[in-house]
Amino acid sequence: MFDFDGTLADTGEDIAASVNHALAALGLGSLPVDVILGFVGDGLRILMERALGADQRAKLDEAMEFFLRHYEQHLLDHTKLYPSAEEMLNHFRSTKKVILTNKRYYLTIAIAKGLKIDRHFLEIVGSDSTPFQKPDGRVIAYLLEKYDVVPDRAVLIGDSRNDVAAARSAGVLSCVHLNGLGNREAMLKMGADFYFEHLTEIQSLFH
Repeated sequence: MFDFDGTLADTGEDIAASVNHALAALGLGSLPVDVILGFVGDGLRILMERALGADQRAKLDEAMEFFLRHYEQHLLDHTKLYPSAEEMLNHFRSTKKVILTNKRYYLTIAIAKGLKIDRHFLEIVGSDSTPFQKPDGRVIAYLLEKYDVVPDRAVLIGDSRNDVAAARSAGVLSCVHLNGLGNREAMLKMGADFYFEHLTEIQSLFH
C-alpha cells in the first residue's frame, strides 16, 4: 500500500500554491511553502483549518471552495513523480498494490492518470472512498480483507505520522520516505519498521 503525496508524487508546490490562492482570495496573507507542507497529511479540511488559523475558522468552507477551484485546474503544474518511481513500480508489477491516501479520490486519480501511474494499482482509496481514513487502521483492514492478504505480508509505504500510526494499528509493516513532505526528524522518532531515502531502496527491502 502506498501513500500518494510525498511518497510517490512530489505534490507540495501545487498544494501550497492553491492554499495561498485561497488565502489571497479571502484577503489574507500568504504562508511560506514549508509551513503549508507541515499542515499536509490529514485531508483538505484540516489543511485549510491550519492554514487559516483559529482567528479565521469561520471562513473555512469558503477557503476550501477557493482551494479546490484553483487546485483542480493546477494540480499538475509542478507535480512530478519522485525519481525512479516508475522503475520501482515496474519492479513490483506482479505484487498487489493500492494507493491509500487522505487526499480526495477524484484529485488523486486525476494526478495518477496525469503522471501515467494509475495502471500499476488495483485500486486508489481516497479520503472519501471509505468511512475511515488514516490513521484509522480499519481502512487497511478493509483492503487486506478485500484483496485476501494477511497483515504480515503487507506494508504501508508513506511519509507521515498517519502512515506509521495506521500501519501499526492494522498490524502491518510501516516504511517511511524520508525525502517526502513529512518532517524528517519527526518521522525518525516515529519508529517505523523501515526507512528509505530513495524509492529504489524499496526493491531491496521487500521481495
